[in-house]
Amino acid sequence: MSLEKRVPMRKCVGCGEMIGKKGAIRIVRDPNGNISPDPTGKKSGRGAYICNDRSCLELARKGKKLERSFKCRVPEEIYDIIEKELTADK
Repeated sequence: MSLEKRVPMRKCVGCGEMIGKKGAIRIVRDPNGNISPDPTGKKSGRGAYICNDRSCLELARKGKKLERSFKCRVPEEIYDIIEKELTADK
C-alpha cells in the first residue's frame, strides 16, 4: 500500500490546464465583493486560480475569464497587482 500524498489539482482560468495547487496563484472574491490575490490560499470566499505564467494572466485578462468566474467586474488594478505577484515569485 502506497502512502504517497495526493497533490490537489486546480484549473487555470487562463489556459484551462489542470495544475497543482502550489503552482498557481489564487485570486479570491471575499463575501464583501472585494477581489484580491490570496498568497496563503486560506482567505474565505470564491477562489479562482491562474498559473504562475504571464501568458495565462494575459489570456484571462483578454477573455474576461476572471469576470466570468466571479460573476462581477474585475478592475484593471487587480490584474496589475496579480502581475506584480507573478514577477515577485521569479
